[in-house]
Formats: sequence, structure tokens, C-alpha cells
Amino acid sequence: MPSFDIVSELDLQEVRNALDQANREIGTRFDFKGIKASFELLDAKILMTGEQEFHLQQMMDILRQKLVKRKVDLACLDPGDPVSSLSAARQEIALKQGVDSETAKRMVKAIKGGKLKVQAQIQGDQVRVTGKKRDDLQEAIALLRGEDWGLPIQFTNFRD
Repeated sequence: MPSFDIVSELDLQEVRNALDQANREIGTRFDFKGIKASFELLDAKILMTGEQEFHLQQMMDILRQKLVKRKVDLACLDPGDPVSSLSAARQEIALKQGVDSETAKRMVKAIKGGKLKVQAQIQGDQVRVTGKKRDDLQEAIALLRGEDWGLPIQFTNFRD
């Protein structure tokens, strides 16, 4: 029976490359001359450090540009509130990976509400969709692509 999985994965190597490029750009930009500013990748978080909140806003723009060039979806970024002290400001940006249970439930509900001849089931941090015909699965993919889920989704493990 044909099936596919709905996942939300992030290529951490591309994120790491984008952070390296962003760090290099900060080192060469005139408005960051003499300022301690950097990006770090810690587990599933990006830590931005600068001297003022204004620098963090500029750094966020640089980061977004570099991630887009590397084809990393910006919907995976979950920026936290900036924390600033007298001489430093930091901000953590969480990287969303995996389909959380609330989003998975909404996906299953949307598939069932679409009156398609497929079954959807939640399996950990992914959703598996099965059906009798390949065309039904393609209709389900089109239905899911038509909505905004708040995170980047990919369709993997397509079996015939």
C-alpha cells in the first residue's frame, strides 16, 4: 500500500555554513568595526552576541540573508527575546525540528476534513499517510502544501 511521511527536518550543516559566512561578514562590515559580535551554534540553538540590541537586529538580518542563500527555510527559526546588560546583548534563536504533536493533530484533522481516501497516523515527530492509490497521496500532499503550518514540512519515504 503506498505511503509517505511528513517530516520537518533541518540540514544543520547548511546552518553551520550560513553561520560561518555571517561571522565572516560581521568581521568585514564597517558598522561592526571594533565590536565584539558573533554567532554560535549550540545543540539546536543559535546564540547571537553583540554589544547592543541594535547590533542584534542587524545580525538577525545578516543571518536571514545567509540562511536564504543556503536554502534553509526561515520558518524553522524561533527567536527568543534579547537579553541586554550594560556592555553586552545576547539572543537565542531556537531551531525547530520535527513535527510537534499539536501541528501533527492539525495535519491529521485537515487530511480527514479533506474527505480524501487516505489514513494519517502520528508516529513520534512525523506523520505517516497511507492510501490505496498514488493519486490519493498526491492529493493529500497538495492539500498539505496549500496551508501554513508554522514550520517547514517535507514529504519523505514515498513508497509505492
